[in-house]
Amino acid sequence: MKPILLLPGIFRVAGLACLLSLGACSSLLPKPTPAPSLHLLTGAAPHAPGVSRSGQASLRINPPQAAAGFDSRRIIYLREPQRLNYFARHEWADTPARMLAPLLLAAWDAGGQFRVVLGAHSAGSAEFSLDTEVIRLQQDFSQSPSQVRLSLRASLLDNATRRVLASREFDARVAAPSEDADGGVIAANRAVQQVLNELVQAPEFAPVKPVLP
Repeated sequence: MKPILLLPGIFRVAGLACLLSLGACSSLLPKPTPAPSLHLLTGAAPHAPGVSRSGQASLRINPPQAAAGFDSRRIIYLREPQRLNYFARHEWADTPARMLAPLLLAAWDAGGQFRVVLGAHSAGSAEFSLDTEVIRLQQDFSQSPSQVRLSLRASLLDNATRRVLASREFDARVAAPSEDADGGVIAANRAVQQVLNELVQAPEFAPVKPVLP
């Protein structure tokens, strides 16, 4: 009596067992962490085409800086004073300080207080320059509704003498429309617009260049 060959069947069973084993192993592997949602600061003063420029001087917008703890893409919130927390699944597309640079340039350009407004990397020269620092940008959940607070310190310098002509901290608190990161981002953009409007309209930040005879 000839022996019965069962090898193909054994291979099929062994192959199926391997596939099942691989499936079980893959289910035990940690799932990849989903990428965080990215958010922008876009709250700039509205552009005014054909704005009348009353100023005679030129202004350079230096790169904004940030205080310790706030020079990060992480979105900060508070539930108790002096303790910074971060949203796990939400981040800024860039640091708030870097995102403020073009907004400051657009706001001052639309304001018309200076004849020319230059960015930090422009090759042109300017009589004055603006230094800014983000002191805080945070969503506070210790109250209801939560509020976003933005504090920005601004200083105007005479580039010829390096003398500080004006220095002031601008502060805005805006209630969030929802108690989450998305509501905080909306409130943050409204706070940015409020602070930029106050800064550009502050009379001490628009010195008059003497007109020579």
